[in-house]
Amino acid sequence: QVQLVESGGGLVQPGGSLRLSCAVSGTIVSAYGTGWYRQAPGKARELVASITPLSRTNYPDSMKGRFTISRDNAKNTVYLQMTSLKPEDTAVYYCNLNTRTRGYWGQGTQVTVSS
Repeated sequence: QVQLVESGGGLVQPGGSLRLSCAVSGTIVSAYGTGWYRQAPGKARELVASITPLSRTNYPDSMKGRFTISRDNAKNTVYLQMTSLKPEDTAVYYCNLNTRTRGYWGQGTQVTVSS
């Protein structure tokens, strides 16, 4: 059974940094594409970053420069490093993994950027 567990969210001041973790169990994370998404209240879920099995990363233009996705194959974990955080980055951040047959989501971790 594939499970994704996010952690690392919390309250941070504008300009601060956070690193989110997505621990994957039940499959080998490096075999599939994984991504980070976020959903703010009243808004649609949007892609923040993704990484392929060959470790190619992709960022929507609006996310380039402040977010970095990475993967630790030994720990079967995907990370999202976030810097220069802004109040508009406040959202629930979700980890996603897509196998050949279906997609899996974690439960999400709340990130709040506020002074």
